[in-house]
Amino acid sequence: MEYVHLGRTGLRVSRLCLGTMNFGPETTEADSHIIMDKALELGINFFDTANVYGWKRGEGITEQIIGRWFAQGGQRRDQVVIATKVYGSMGEGQNDSKLSARHIKQACEASLRRLQTDYIDLYQMHHVDRATPWEEIWQAMEQLVREGKVIYIGSSNFAGWHIAQANETAKARHLMGLVSEQSLYNLLSRTIELEVIPACQHYGLGVIPWSPLAGGILGGVLKKIEQGRRTSERSQKLIEKHRPQLEQYEAFCDEIGHAPSDVALAWMLRNPAITGPIIGPRTLDQLIGNLRALTLHLDDEQIKRLDTIFPGPGGPAPEAYAW
Repeated sequence: MEYVHLGRTGLRVSRLCLGTMNFGPETTEADSHIIMDKALELGINFFDTANVYGWKRGEGITEQIIGRWFAQGGQRRDQVVIATKVYGSMGEGQNDSKLSARHIKQACEASLRRLQTDYIDLYQMHHVDRATPWEEIWQAMEQLVREGKVIYIGSSNFAGWHIAQANETAKARHLMGLVSEQSLYNLLSRTIELEVIPACQHYGLGVIPWSPLAGGILGGVLKKIEQGRRTSERSQKLIEKHRPQLEQYEAFCDEIGHAPSDVALAWMLRNPAITGPIIGPRTLDQLIGNLRALTLHLDDEQIKRLDTIFPGPGGPAPEAYAW
């Protein structure tokens, strides 16, 4: 396993981050525990979750599954860098969501109970809250850090200017500020190359891409459909929208002799701005298969081919659209 620093911090995390969104809804608790044990055995020390995962409002089912796994002992908690999130609705009350100081405090305490831990390594804002001032947000986060309940603060789904706002306000308060940003990023969705990645590089944030396989679309979906695999209505629409690109992509992967999912992850790992993509295995086989990407090194010509198939926005803004 390869390890890198999380952004500008001294914290070292694995190049692949174990996403747990499927734990509960798609993967049983027993199988989720097996996957987490195997991830540790393989050297994956970076686990990502959120208080809303499990999709039963207020229950934090996925966090509970991880908490019961931590409770088994064997230094499980000590070996894991655990990241969770705050923002989503955890109740029916007016203050049971978003980023008010009150909700941040209550949500953090609840996540700590579910995860059965004394501290959260990386506490991420799941979305920007335009209605709450940054001074209030940082006051709440600063208190959690002071109490030892949170170590690092990250963001998710922020625009580049939100990252600038957050870190400039943090700087004025003599705080470390954001250390990571979790964004949608894959060969099909490259918008963050315009401003989010440049902002992260400027402020020293690690970029943690979610949906690196575009919900499975980049995992050889056309061949799987030919073999009888069923897909959701949403996936079918995406496939039809991008079918010419996907046909070229899967042919390219066949040409170089690598699985499409491995190529998609290897393309991302080649980017120095990326800390590590979030993989979301539903099964043990999927987890083990993802590790092949770590040994796949695409050359410059292969990267050019991928850029031809999936052209990005043209680089960072404003040069991407102006002179």
